Amino acid sequence: MNSDRHDEDEDNRPAQRRKPEPYSVSPAVAFLLVAVGLALGAAAFWAGGHFLWRANQNGPLLDPNAKLREATPPEPLDAMEREAVELFKKVKPSVVNVDIVQVRRTGWDDRPSEQQTGAGSGFIWDDDGRIVTNYHVIADVKNRPNMTVRVVMADRHAYDVDVVGAAPEYDLAVLKFSPEHLPPKETIKKIELGTSHDLFVGQKVYAIGNPFGLSLTMTSGIISALDRTIESPTHTPIAGGIQHSAAINPGNSGGPLLDKSGRLIGVNTAITTPSSNGGNVGIGFAIPADLVNQVVTQIIQSGRAKRPDLGIKLYDQQKLRRARYDHGVMIERTTPNGPADKAGLRGMRVNQRTGLAEAGDLIVGINGETVDTVEDYERIVRKLEPGTQAKLTIIRDDQEREVTLTVGGS
Repeated sequence: MNSDRHDEDEDNRPAQRRKPEPYSVSPAVAFLLVAVGLALGAAAFWAGGHFLWRANQNGPLLDPNAKLREATPPEPLDAMEREAVELFKKVKPSVVNVDIVQVRRTGWDDRPSEQQTGAGSGFIWDDDGRIVTNYHVIADVKNRPNMTVRVVMADRHAYDVDVVGAAPEYDLAVLKFSPEHLPPKETIKKIELGTSHDLFVGQKVYAIGNPFGLSLTMTSGIISALDRTIESPTHTPIAGGIQHSAAINPGNSGGPLLDKSGRLIGVNTAITTPSSNGGNVGIGFAIPADLVNQVVTQIIQSGRAKRPDLGIKLYDQQKLRRARYDHGVMIERTTPNGPADKAGLRGMRVNQRTGLAEAGDLIVGINGETVDTVEDYERIVRKLEPGTQAKLTIIRDDQEREVTLTVGGS
């Protein structure tokens, strides 16, 4: 029993710690370590000496007597630079920021606070202080409570404005300074108006606006193409659009597109971009000045744009061209009891006897003006006055004829 207990006690006794053996290095390893240390020391000594030598060669690092360098005088501006500088000086007072501000009451005492919910650009149209911008810039004002449209002028003073009227189908709106927020008369500088029917591809253009809130930003480019179709906020086509390469971005909407003389030739309204949140890739679009002049004048007269209507739905132009109609626009259908229907014009239909599709009337002219494309048709129809007569030149059954109708719309 005792021997068993003794053995058991020995098994339960804690193990004794052994002291570590001293680390010993062989002579060869010691020699190698010493050699490496000497090599590193020599390299450090050489690097330090080289650095000091370079410093001595180039002079001291600091010079308490250092003076400002004398700048090289600038070269005179060349002709293109002078043109851009003078244009900006001339047009700058006419360009404004258009901010959409919502007033909210917050805090324990219901204090009013303002939050900017949108921004765009615009320009002063006339001596009475009317301002033109895009409709989509101010579209939310009617639909959301406590919204205010405010413009910031070139002198950075801000003024509340009223909406005179709008033409959503042309993406245009007219504003005017509120009577209680009138700027000094001398600061109201209307923009110089140009034309758009006589533009050329390759012509130089400038844009001034408020991209991303960066007010009075000017960019330049060229007219890349003409007679582009722009989609309005109501998804109706705006014919005769100007495609250009001057950089425009979100916030440029409603700002002026200018020729080299600083004349308004268009209103910047859209860009093509790879993504919904993307920026400029060199493809911008502007509403042509001739259309702007017509629509803005109508808005000032009555609060809205006149909408002449012939009661015609046109067939898709690309499909028409694939069907080997190389000019003109074809009537797909007419509005029942509308102007075209009353005048006896025909749309596309199916022959009840043969079951084959028959072409509609091909419109090749209106009031003596040639109609080759949908853009031509839209441009000419916009000039018509509701209630007046219009003479359409059509081709039916390979024969040309003229049909007179009374323009509808209001």
